[in-house]
Amino acid sequence: MFTGIIEELGEVLAREDRADSARLVIAGPRVSGDAGDGDSIAVNGVCLTVVEVGDGRFSADVMAETLRRSGLGALQVGSRVNLERAVAVGARLGGHIVQGHVDGTGRIVARTPAEHWEVVRVAVPGALARYVVEKGSITVDGISLTVSALGADPAGSWFEVSLIPTTRERTTLGTSAVGAPVNLEVDVLAKYVERLLTARASTPNPPAQ
Repeated sequence: MFTGIIEELGEVLAREDRADSARLVIAGPRVSGDAGDGDSIAVNGVCLTVVEVGDGRFSADVMAETLRRSGLGALQVGSRVNLERAVAVGARLGGHIVQGHVDGTGRIVARTPAEHWEVVRVAVPGALARYVVEKGSITVDGISLTVSALGADPAGSWFEVSLIPTTRERTTLGTSAVGAPVNLEVDVLAKYVERLLTARASTPNPPAQ
C-alpha cells in the first residue's frame, strides 16, 4: 500500500529483457537505503518487488503483462522514474490510498503554465473516466493528485490536475512532454462502490415474509 507521495526521483541503470519479463535495475539511494529482498517499491505508480538491493540501487522483475499494460514497457536506460516505498503502519497518509495496481494508461494532451503552478490535461480511457470526479483523487505515474477539472471533447474524455512547484521539481510529471503516456490508478473506493451497487441492482428482491 502506498500514498502517492513521491520520495525520490530515480533512474533506470539497466534493463534486461527476457522471454516473458524484464529485469530493471534502478538507482534510488533513499528508497533502497532500508529496503530488503521482497519489499515493495512503487515505480511510476507500479508496485514492484525488490529482488536485489545494494549500493544505492535495487532491481525488480516486471512481468510481460505489466510491461504491456503500463508505461514501464517504454522505460530505457537513463529514464527517470518516480519512487515510493510502501507506507509503514502508523505513518501519516499524506496522499490517498494507492495500491500500485495500474488501471490503464493515459496521455498528456496539454500543459498550461501559470505564475505559481501548471495545469496538465490528461486524456483518460473511456472505461476509467467514470471513476474520475472533480476534486477527487487520482494517481498519475504514482503521484497522488487532485482532479481540478474534467470533461470530454471529440477526441475523448480528459481530466486536469494542477502542479505546484514542488511536484514539478520532484517528479517526472514536471518535465513530461505533451503526448507522453502516463500510468493511471483511479480511486479504489470508487471501484468497490460500483461493484457493490451493481451486485445489489442484480439481486432479486427477497420474498415477503
